[in-house]
Amino acid sequence: MRRPEDLTFSERIFVPEVVRGLLVTGRRFWRNLFLHIAHQFGIARGTEASVTLQYPEQYLKYGAGYRGSHRLTLKEDGSVRCTACFLCATACPARCIHIEAGEHPDPTVEKFPVRYEIDTLRCIYCGFCVEACPCDAIRMDTSVHPRVSGYSREDFIEDKQMLMSRSITMREKGEDVLMEEQIDLYQRAKAGEAVARS
Repeated sequence: MRRPEDLTFSERIFVPEVVRGLLVTGRRFWRNLFLHIAHQFGIARGTEASVTLQYPEQYLKYGAGYRGSHRLTLKEDGSVRCTACFLCATACPARCIHIEAGEHPDPTVEKFPVRYEIDTLRCIYCGFCVEACPCDAIRMDTSVHPRVSGYSREDFIEDKQMLMSRSITMREKGEDVLMEEQIDLYQRAKAGEAVARS
């Protein structure tokens, strides 16, 4: 690594590096602009131009390792698999999981979560809760990114019903429906903002 006193004057003022960066950005911008114009006239169809994904109308399918929004898994009878052991809340570095345990009506089951909430504004999506769970009750395999629109902090708190409904939707309709529901929610929120402005 070079020491500051070994740098030349032009390297100290960073002008060459700034110009080089602008050249790279400009070259890519003008190349894509001309290719998009050429494609409109039927020219250079064999050369692909870079495009921006037009979200939410278009979206990429996330890979299998993507840590998406949480879900609570269910037993065969439809009840939540969670035993309210608090290991996920203990492992969470952001302290965003809040559980309230209660006595289960079934005498063979010790306890269950009466209240299970995740504050997604605090969550860092590290996956420690998934790793800590001894009964595979929480997963992040929904392939749905965290919610990005809301008007209050409460809009970003995911409760037990919401977390369980994702498992029900995945079991009955597949995980692609979760993303479609997310986009529909986003578009309704966007339409509500437009109505509020007018």
